[in-house]
Amino acid sequence: MSHGQGRHHADWHVDEQQARRYADGSAPEPDAWSLETHIESCGPCAARVSASVLRGAAGPVLDQVRMAVLAQATAAPTRVPWTARMVWAAGPALRGAWLLAVVLTAGGALGLAYGMDLAWAHPLLLALAPALPLAGVALSYGRHADPLYEIVAATPSGGLRLLLTRTAAVLAVSVPLLTAAGALMPRAGDSPRVPGAAAWLLPGLALTVATLALGSYIGCRLAAGALGAGWLAVVLLPALPALPQGLGEQLSQLVTGPGVQGGWAAAAVVCGGLLAVRRSSFDHMERL
Repeated sequence: MSHGQGRHHADWHVDEQQARRYADGSAPEPDAWSLETHIESCGPCAARVSASVLRGAAGPVLDQVRMAVLAQATAAPTRVPWTARMVWAAGPALRGAWLLAVVLTAGGALGLAYGMDLAWAHPLLLALAPALPLAGVALSYGRHADPLYEIVAATPSGGLRLLLTRTAAVLAVSVPLLTAAGALMPRAGDSPRVPGAAAWLLPGLALTVATLALGSYIGCRLAAGALGAGWLAVVLLPALPALPQGLGEQLSQLVTGPGVQGGWAAAAVVCGGLLAVRRSSFDHMERL
């Protein structure tokens, strides 16, 4: 196996002697590496090696470990409070720089509006609000965010199911906080064209679902970055010549009116359908 087999692992298969040597630890290290590479893509050889390991000295130990894990899994629902399980499922979605950014954005906008009497603080908050949940989604799941990623991804509750749980946690925090901040903004100095406090909700939902759908192709971090940057560019760039009044007018065009809101709702439904079609891709989330 050490003479070229490691380089062309598709042209050979593991025999019983090689499996036994690997199982008892007597195989040379290059041969063991070659065998491990081969069984990643060869089911019959993987089964042969697994059977050799179970027949060897490691078999009883593995049986004990398996029984212990099954016993803990069976007993876990009765011992772990549901609140603890929910906090674990929310995971990185409720901690870190993202949560601080949401709090600072909401508090900063209120401070600018009341402390400095800046009328453009309200439209600026509404412009940033749909992009903030995208950052939370990007930071809530994957190797970069979860130290238990390898374990979690292999469980039945991993993949899209856990990503949706953490996305719901992101929305459960950001939607009330940002909407309440918008509702508390002073109205006297606002431009009449500034949208209402809840006008950003459907655009924010559509962009969040679109991030998940696009993330099934390119990863959630890239999808969130692209859609968040795109949203901010569409909102801010046309308003630059007439800031600050132009920001409220641009937002009104993007989020105000039954037709516009209906378009955002339809976009959310379409992206949700695509996400359902692509759900199996989240079982292999190396890029996310």
